[in-house]
Amino acid sequence: MKGLKFVLKYLLAVSFMLLGANHFRDPDFYTNIMPDYLPAHAFLVYLSGVTEIVAGAMLAIPPLSRWGAWFIIAHLVAFFSVHFWMIQEKERYLSDDVTIGLLWLRIVFQVLFIVWAYWFTTGPGTRKRSP
Repeated sequence: MKGLKFVLKYLLAVSFMLLGANHFRDPDFYTNIMPDYLPAHAFLVYLSGVTEIVAGAMLAIPPLSRWGAWFIIAHLVAFFSVHFWMIQEKERYLSDDVTIGLLWLRIVFQVLFIVWAYWFTTGPGTRKRSP
């Protein structure tokens, strides 16, 4: 189990860093799904890319892993609003490739990612060491 947890930890870390980098590679994709009520869409897309890269990197660095996991969780919770926005404004997002079921599935995956990240908030290598 320890080996599996190690592999899954670094898979999540690298995934977050790659997803964060994608905000810079294809910012229009993310800008197009930003809720209207948020200001400065381009700035927020780049900021969220940076936060994903930093959170993934923190998870990958053992002394920072616990904080990185909590940072990922906070990031994912904050972005629930985008997923619910897309469902609420489904007429904008539905197409032959994007169904209402897929929009709801994104929320399910968001919860699974939160649970996955939470796994790294406890256990060996994540707690503060006593002096």
